[in-house]
Amino acid sequence: MSQKVSDHLLERLRAWGVDHVFAYPGDGINGLLAAWGRADDNPRFIQARHEEMAAFEAVGYAKFSGRVGVCAATSGPGAIHLLNGLYDAKLDHVPVVAIVGQTNRSAMGGSYQQEVDLISLYKDVASDFCEMVTVPEQLPNVLDRAIRTAVARRSVTALIIPADVQELDYAPPGHAFKMVPSSLGAPQYAPVPRDEDLTRAAEVLNAGEKVALLVGQGARGARQEVMAVADRLGAGVAKALLGKDALDDDLPYVTGSIGLLGTRPSYELMMRCDTLLVIGSSFPYTQFLPEFGQARAVQIDIDPHMVGLRYPFEVNLVGDARETLTRLLPLLETNRHRSWREQIEKNTARWWEVMQRRAAVDADPVNPEYVVHALDALLPENVILSSDSGSAANWYARHLRLRGAMRGSLSGTLATMGPGVPYAIGAKFAHGDRPAIALVGDGAMQMNGMAELITVAKYHHEWEDPRLIVAVLNNQDLNQVTWEMRAMEGAPQFLPSQSIPDIPYADFARMVGLKGIRVEKPGDVVDAWTAALAADRPCVLDFVTDPAVPPIPPHASLDQIEAAASSVLKGDSDRAAMVRQGFKAKVQDLLPGHRHRADRPGAKEAHRDEKDGT
Repeated sequence: MSQKVSDHLLERLRAWGVDHVFAYPGDGINGLLAAWGRADDNPRFIQARHEEMAAFEAVGYAKFSGRVGVCAATSGPGAIHLLNGLYDAKLDHVPVVAIVGQTNRSAMGGSYQQEVDLISLYKDVASDFCEMVTVPEQLPNVLDRAIRTAVARRSVTALIIPADVQELDYAPPGHAFKMVPSSLGAPQYAPVPRDEDLTRAAEVLNAGEKVALLVGQGARGARQEVMAVADRLGAGVAKALLGKDALDDDLPYVTGSIGLLGTRPSYELMMRCDTLLVIGSSFPYTQFLPEFGQARAVQIDIDPHMVGLRYPFEVNLVGDARETLTRLLPLLETNRHRSWREQIEKNTARWWEVMQRRAAVDADPVNPEYVVHALDALLPENVILSSDSGSAANWYARHLRLRGAMRGSLSGTLATMGPGVPYAIGAKFAHGDRPAIALVGDGAMQMNGMAELITVAKYHHEWEDPRLIVAVLNNQDLNQVTWEMRAMEGAPQFLPSQSIPDIPYADFARMVGLKGIRVEKPGDVVDAWTAALAADRPCVLDFVTDPAVPPIPPHASLDQIEAAASSVLKGDSDRAAMVRQGFKAKVQDLLPGHRHRADRPGAKEAHRDEKDGT
């Protein structure tokens, strides 16, 4: 029996070490589905409930495994549905390969059913490599380049295969004119900067007295080196959200996340430093970095296209974070100004005290900050965490201390709704022996998380550790947008857009064979987490939380505070609870022990902003 193109595609994926393909079927890939049957489902066809979820699962798999993620979909609508998940991968620099079907070659250009110009559609999301296979001899080169490019550039690539081509007999490229042979393998390499550039960078860093580090996901493989540099320079370390698991949060000089979802000590670190070293991060929000002219700055990034962004860096080092820091460290001098590090550690310790007090604030019925804060002490040492976008991301960023082998991620740059649950599913296929926890809002859960519980129910028996916990913050409000309307627009809550139904998520989980617990009292929160972590199957925790607990930035500006106050005057439907919870949460920052920031420009105004609260 001759081997078809579809058979060789799966054989080539196996040769590349691809174990799973996250997908949804359709007639545009019928040839591939038949080949999967002939190949005894190797690599595994993991059936999501929707193509977008398949793409998110591939992203989660890639993020938590360090390997390329592969997803597949049919022509037309299936290929279109993949796009949001693929853009999530592109913007977070995650290697994902999409394999999509297309109508028969004979129908192309004929306005045929489900015919979409996929080359044009995918040319942005898969801008590094997007090709259509039109003859069998083309296949190995196109597939190999798609995988190799995705890995090398940490990006999305796409392979489009018309339905009739899938059914053709496979023939390899020959030793002939206009044939392109190919080979397997993506060699690993670790680029390093020139010695001259390292010397310049060391001169800048050695001249600083108040040094700050900002690390992102690119620093994840350089944990020991980052710690050594921070100790040598007496620096504090803030983390971009995608780098939350790059360095342990229980180190006293690690100030936590930075940005709108960040911590006060991270903000103060940036506002007071005189020198900045950014490692493996393209954190985009300039307003959370030092004022221009305040700090001399050095950047380390493996991608030459991503250096020189976000801040006027004096020295840009292009290289692998670990190898670059290894070469930089001997050039660095010990910073004798230890009072800077001591103040950072005091600010950070103070912050965690504030977080504990904010979590203890009474709410109606449950404070969402308490839900997440209570989890912190219960986290298994090898847990994998995912967070959805929205207010859940605030609590993930501020209340969970990742340490050791713990991993965590979210949709960092696209900040799309919906990846929390499928990320956790992808994580379980990457590491079936580790527990996974997804923190999601009820909006994201209703958007697609509930359907993906069916995927969990289908596959969880295969996982060595069956624990996958979905914690739903059920406040019947699209909460992040509600607060953005208040703070940024000065507009009251618009109920027709923001109010969503109260769905019995735990009941739905039990209906599909999972464990489900609904929590309506603060006293039941810890017991619910404990039961879920001890369960013999995946579990949905339906936490009924108070939408009036505000995700106030720790450095809320006067404009934002005034805008929120304006929404009250305009008759916000939840105005009384908003003011009550905003005051109670913000006052925790003002209890004895808070240090005025009088040592930087605008400190009086900033402190007034903090005191006024909402």
